[in-house]
Amino acid sequence: MTDPHAGPLSGTEEMLTEDATLVAEAPQLDGQDDSVKQVLSRLYADGRAYAEAEIEKQKLRAGLVTTGVRNAAILAVLGGALAFASLIALLVGVVLTLAPLIGAGWATLAVVGGALVIAVILLLAAKSRIDHMKRSIRS
Repeated sequence: MTDPHAGPLSGTEEMLTEDATLVAEAPQLDGQDDSVKQVLSRLYADGRAYAEAEIEKQKLRAGLVTTGVRNAAILAVLGGALAFASLIALLVGVVLTLAPLIGAGWATLAVVGGALVIAVILLLAAKSRIDHMKRSIRS
C-alpha cells in the first residue's frame, strides 16, 4: 500500500497489522546484530577518539599561535630598537647642524627642549585617550 502523499515514513516498507497499527521494518546494519551495549561502547570509544584528536589539533594550533606571537614580538622589538636608534641619530644630526649657527651648547639645549616638548604633547594625548576610554567604560 504505497501512497505518493505519505508522511515521513514514505519510502520505507510499511504494513498494517490486524489491529490497524503502523509497523515499519527496522533497517539492518550490514547484517550485524549488535547489542545496544556494543553500540554504546563503540559510540563512547569513537567520541573519546574524536575528543583526543580535537585536543591534539588545538594543541597544534596553540603551538602555531605561540610561535607566531613570539616571532612577531621579536621582530617588533628589533624594529622598535632600530626606530629608537634612528631617532637618536636624527637628534644628533640636528645638534650638529645647529652647532655652527648657535653654538654646541645652545644647539644641544634647543634639540633636547624640542624633544621634551614633543614628548609632553604625546604623553598628554595618550592621557586624553585613556581618560576618554575610562569615561566610555563607565557609561
